[in-house]
Amino acid sequence: MVIAYWVVAIVLALFYLYGGGLKIVRSQEQLRPMMKWAGTLVPMPVVRAIGAVEVLGAIGLVLPPLTGVAVALALWAAVGLAVLQALAGVVHVRSDGFRDALMNIVLLVMAGAAAWLTTAL
Repeated sequence: MVIAYWVVAIVLALFYLYGGGLKIVRSQEQLRPMMKWAGTLVPMPVVRAIGAVEVLGAIGLVLPPLTGVAVALALWAAVGLAVLQALAGVVHVRSDGFRDALMNIVLLVMAGAAAWLTTAL
């Protein structure tokens, strides 16, 4: 179970570090080809905040279990990322239909699995 947690947590952390980092550092014009909703459906300050939450969530999945300090934070990070994906699914359905919602469903399931697997840590 511990190995399963680390596999899921590392995949999620890499995804959220990359996606969140892009949302933080790139301009609206640079994000538009990948994220049509950025700056149009969702204002850029909110996009930047979402990026920060994603990066913090990624850190929260890995750092507490790795250090053994406040390991329960990994559960809260996983739950927070699951909530974020549920809300992102609504945004994607509103902006692009169901085309991008599949990725949200996969990430939601993975975040839920990470939350469940934290019980083995």
